[in-house]
Amino acid sequence: MLERTRRLWDKQERLVGDRTGLFAAVADAVEVDAVLYPGSYVDIAPSFVWPSVTYADIDRRADQFFADEAGVAELLVERGADPELHAVRFVSASYTRDLDLTSGSFDLLISLYAGFVSEHCTRYLRHGGFLLVNASHGDAAMASLNAQYRLHGVVLSRSGRYSVRTSGLDAYLVPKRDIRVTIELLHETGRGVAYTKSPFAYLFERIA
Repeated sequence: MLERTRRLWDKQERLVGDRTGLFAAVADAVEVDAVLYPGSYVDIAPSFVWPSVTYADIDRRADQFFADEAGVAELLVERGADPELHAVRFVSASYTRDLDLTSGSFDLLISLYAGFVSEHCTRYLRHGGFLLVNASHGDAAMASLNAQYRLHGVVLSRSGRYSVRTSGLDAYLVPKRDIRVTIELLHETGRGVAYTKSPFAYLFERIA
């Protein structure tokens, strides 16, 4: 493995923690095979869980990371994933532009700390597929305004353990302040909305 690949992955884990538990909780809650992860940087944790993951980012370090196929395969083996069975694809491009991917070909779209992923990449998600999104940069609020989505569940985190709740969802996505959340407001602020309840992430189903 190239030393740079290991260094990038170790730094990623130090900064954001091990997200394998997060993705494993989602895998237990909904049926997923093919995953799209725009704005992924070098976070390959989804590949520890799912057999087919496509990553997309414009950061040159991510490009270099995924270009080291042997190094990526070694990381997969370390986490118990078989590189022969877990397909890893990287697209070096901004998700705000055409990623040259087939529309409706993914079961899960991941949006974590990467901006308005749902606004640009929903077309790649199949009807009945899911969007995993957190409130950072306003993308959870953006998805809540999109008639193509319906809130399916929330991801809760406690002492480093994740779980998906699908009941009592009316209590979520309620702003703390009396404000009208609009697409224009989200673009203007570029921030998430402060809600009365704050789960780690949200799970939306594409219904249209």
